[in-house]
Formats: sequence, structure tokens, C-alpha cells
Amino acid sequence: MDEETQEHLSEPAPPHKEPSLVTPAEGEMPEGPVHPAMHCPACGQASIAMAFVYAIGRIEARFPRLSVEKEFAQAAGRDDTNGKTDQEVFHKVLSDPENRYLVRQLCWILTVQGLETYFLQPHDAKDYDRLVEAIRPQPSPMDLDVVIGVRGGIASPDLCNGLMIPIVILDQLYSFDRNALIQAIPRPEKRKKQEFEAAAGEVFDRILQVTDNAGATDEHRALNYLAMRYPAIYGRTAEEFDQGSSLSSVDVRPSPLSGTRNIMDCIFAYTHRSTDVTTKFFVRVDVTEEFPFLVTKLSPYYDR
Repeated sequence: MDEETQEHLSEPAPPHKEPSLVTPAEGEMPEGPVHPAMHCPACGQASIAMAFVYAIGRIEARFPRLSVEKEFAQAAGRDDTNGKTDQEVFHKVLSDPENRYLVRQLCWILTVQGLETYFLQPHDAKDYDRLVEAIRPQPSPMDLDVVIGVRGGIASPDLCNGLMIPIVILDQLYSFDRNALIQAIPRPEKRKKQEFEAAAGEVFDRILQVTDNAGATDEHRALNYLAMRYPAIYGRTAEEFDQGSSLSSVDVRPSPLSGTRNIMDCIFAYTHRSTDVTTKFFVRVDVTEEFPFLVTKLSPYYDR
């Protein structure tokens, strides 16, 4: 599962405003840990406390200004693009190291459920390689991208054609195909391939369709982490389907174990189709910092 550029023509252009992050009021220090990329170079102080993002969506590259679009057209005209689709040309031009300056000029947007959600700002210049890889030459509706990073302020309207969405400082990005992901999930013994993949697909889609899952809240970050990193939830769902139960709900709530750490209980409820008896299982995920991790494995859950 799996990014660079800058240069203007000789004619002087009006100064371009770089994206600015929200800064605290004068004399006010941010609470909580601060990301290294979120320091104010002028004042030497951190600009905002960290708000983490673990989002699943699709990355798009857009032209922020007409001059960039025209420069891209000139770069494409210098290349051999006969027989290629527009998307294949777009990918080919951006993949050429000589056009790295164009990659840095583009707006990199993450859409979630079709909605423009985050403006992506790489923390490291090498991350532009991964952004370029996310632009598939032959895109599919099944293509997805996972973005892990730190959310900053709202992008200024002149940054990308008036689009005002939160900036995310990108720390990790990987791209994949939904079907390839489902097929790569370790399948429990005695589980038929087709039935297991159907069950896994239902769990994955249910998590993505959770209301307003932009990967910014602790609940959604925990769920998205499980969808990408914890195959046991898929195996359990397949077992419940075999026993005549359906996945009736997915709930996330703060764990009683939360104290100095921020821990979430992710609860999966299965209801038998004939008896209406509901059985619940849960797993604990620590979302205190940027990268979530498992605290306890999947086990039975009992309402208190």
C-alpha cells in the first residue's frame, strides 16, 4: 500500500500566499503536544496544539491557478502522449522527475465519501512521491488512500481556487485497492474464500460509511485503524454470519481504562436473524497520539 516542485515563468507574478496555520492569541501557549512542522519560524513558538487525523478517502490533484494549468499543458506537449487517456497523461507528466516543480505547485486534496475534506501538506519533500503514486493512471471506484497526519488551520481561499478546508500535515500515506485489501486479509481456517471476503467487505464498508467519518475524532480514528490493521474483526464477522447473525451495529465509546491515556472501546454487535439475540464483542484501541495501537484483543462485551 503507498509523492515534489516549484518554479515560475520569467514574468513576475503577484506574491503567492502560503498556507498559514491557526496561531494562538498573543501570550497564549497551546495545550498538549506539538508537531515539529507546526512551529512558527518567526516567533520560535509552536503555533497550535496537535489534532490528529487517520482518514480513509481518495486523493486528488488540482490546479490552483491558471498559470500552473498552462505550464502543465506545456510540459505535456513536450512528452510523447499519443494513445494515452487524459488521466494517463496526467500521471505520466507528474511522474517525470523533470516535472517535480509542477508536483509542488498543485493542490493535493483528500476527499472522503466524495466530499473535499483536507488539504494535504507534506511534512517531508519526499512525501510528494507518494502523492504522485496516489494518482493512478487508470483509476477505479475501488481506489482508496489512507492519510495519517496532524490537522492544522483552515486553508486560505487563495491557496486553491477559493477552497477553504482544514490543512493536514502529512506524515504517512499509503494507497490501495479495496478488493486487493479484502483479499489480503488473513483468512481463518475452514472459512470459504468467497464467503469470508463478502463478510470482510461488509465490515469495511460499514466502517467507511459511519456518519461523518472524516478520521478526525478519536472514535473514527480508532475505527479506521481497526479497518486497516486488525483482521480479527473480519474473522469474527464471518463466524457470526455462519451462525445466522448479522452485524447490527458498530459503536465506539471512551474506555473505563482511560486515564492518562486516551483509550476507546470499539464494540461490534451481532444479532441472530431468528432469535433476535444480540451478542457483542469489543476491542480496545489507544488513540492518545498520532499513531493508534491495539490495547486488548477482540473479546466478548457485556453491557454494564
